[in-house]
Amino acid sequence: MAVSGLFGTSPIAIEVRSEPIAAFDPHDPSHHRFGQLEFRGGLTLKSSYRDFGGLSAIRFLGDGTHFISLTDRGKWLTARLTYEGVHPKGVADALMAPILGADGYALAGRGWRDTESIADDDGTLYVGIEGVNKIPRFDFAKDGVRARGHPISVPPAIRTLPKNQGLEALVFVPRNQPMGGTLVAISERGLDTAGNIRGFLIGGPAPGMFSVKRIKQFDVTDAAILPSGDLLILERSLGWPEGLLVQIRRIHVRDLKPETLVDGPVIFEADLRFEIDNMEGLAVHQTTDGETVLTLVSDDNFSALQRTELLQFAFMNQ
Repeated sequence: MAVSGLFGTSPIAIEVRSEPIAAFDPHDPSHHRFGQLEFRGGLTLKSSYRDFGGLSAIRFLGDGTHFISLTDRGKWLTARLTYEGVHPKGVADALMAPILGADGYALAGRGWRDTESIADDDGTLYVGIEGVNKIPRFDFAKDGVRARGHPISVPPAIRTLPKNQGLEALVFVPRNQPMGGTLVAISERGLDTAGNIRGFLIGGPAPGMFSVKRIKQFDVTDAAILPSGDLLILERSLGWPEGLLVQIRRIHVRDLKPETLVDGPVIFEADLRFEIDNMEGLAVHQTTDGETVLTLVSDDNFSALQRTELLQFAFMNQ
């Protein structure tokens, strides 16, 4: 069991049960292609551990098997995704732990609990905290879930974002790509004067602010980088009479420049006819065969009326 002490709570191994999602379109299981994505399979995840749920981001460690996720209550989740061929089969070796601050105490203990996003710079992780609009940096490659977060300097405008619609997506552009070394931060619904979504380029060759064109009532929930360097943005809309809608847009990273408005085509969209929930996390990895795979996870808001889903799709670049 977890041991409480001066520096919060120790990591704890948990059991995560998996129920397969065989068809993304339950009305037509033969339907596999959705926009530019091809469904590979999915899982509904459950655990009796009290802090499991609320998954808001996910990143894979290279091989598409080991992943890092976090909850919007300030907890890490690390685990190994098992496969049957190319289809997700289950989750093993799951571990949860509090996300720690620079002093070794849990971030949630100081009210920094709304952890919503992860960016990975080769084992150095950046975490976006929506409620306080801060970004701590973690040496995860060295210390794993025991790593301590040291807040980085952020543009003053980030601190003015709405507390419940602030930092929602983080992406680190690989250093060997155009804009390499840039931390891209996008708000959920922090709007500029034209009603578009505010984003920030932190560090890198051209730091500054930009905007993402807002489509209808969609809000940003996460983002990820394709091997080509293009940016994928996951978005969600909830309203009447449409209900819950999810979409992914593709944006050229070369378009990310200070004081610009960026937009791109929708490559995937789904509504409640399909197996979606409150999709808040998006990751991209390449298989050993060179296939590009997208993984989406949902935030169940710790509600019995919602599900924690993990969905995988192959990216069809045509």
